[in-house]
Amino acid sequence: MGAGAVYLWLGFGVVCVSFASIFIRLADAPPLTVAAYRMSIAALVVGVAAGATARRRFGAIRRSDLPILAFSGVCLAAHFALWITSLSLTSVASSALFVTATPVFAAAGARFLRVDRIGRLTAAAVAVSIAGGAVIALGDWDAGGRRLMGDALALGGAAAVAGYLLVGRRVRGRIPNLPYIAVVYAAAAIALLAFAAANGSPLTGLPAKSYLWMALAALVPQAVGHTILNWALGYVPVVNLTLAVRAEPVLATLLAIPILAEIPPWTVVPGGALLLLGVYLAVRSEDARRRDV
Repeated sequence: MGAGAVYLWLGFGVVCVSFASIFIRLADAPPLTVAAYRMSIAALVVGVAAGATARRRFGAIRRSDLPILAFSGVCLAAHFALWITSLSLTSVASSALFVTATPVFAAAGARFLRVDRIGRLTAAAVAVSIAGGAVIALGDWDAGGRRLMGDALALGGAAAVAGYLLVGRRVRGRIPNLPYIAVVYAAAAIALLAFAAANGSPLTGLPAKSYLWMALAALVPQAVGHTILNWALGYVPVVNLTLAVRAEPVLATLLAIPILAEIPPWTVVPGGALLLLGVYLAVRSEDARRRDV
């Protein structure tokens, strides 16, 4: 397949992922309910696909891998629980920008887990991202503690998904992608259903439109968008893919203006630029580390 076609599909995948915040807002349901349904539907779709096309590859999963996969699923569940809750408290722009700071946590976490010295580029990425987050939070300050809590939860969601990625690195070299995702998604779905039940979040009796938007949130951004992004890894460098995904908060912010009539605070522009610069530096740092290994 030609490079132009690959990048066209990659762009389509990024657009699909960018609709996640919009569908979640339109669902108008308790955050843990939305998170549980999104992950459960995605786990069902991936599980059926894995069973149909990669059943024999499940043999690569050892019994000793199960606790690691379960912990990875819990990290993914925490990501969705924190991020989707943040969308009920702060703007789509702020939430999307903070939750896409994952590479900053991943780069720093990889250094710490390997007991490596934090390089200048990683340190710069963390510093620039903190500055960007502070600017965005400054714009949300006037809206009160609710907005700031939403910003903090989205940032926690970024840290949680970084943990999911870092934990997954230990086993992804041996376990094929589809069986790995099927097990982790199932673990995340079980965890979110348990979170929702413990919190008293309703799973039944919601308006039909809520179920429709939750299903779309599972199918379009997760099953379609993330599948395309994983497919694109076979054709484009990881750094190029990661930088392409950085367009998600920009597209989500633009989509929220006509669909949700939500105008972000002016600080999202300078703060978002700093935050995305920090993410870019983190990606560069991680890429340099891999070349040195």
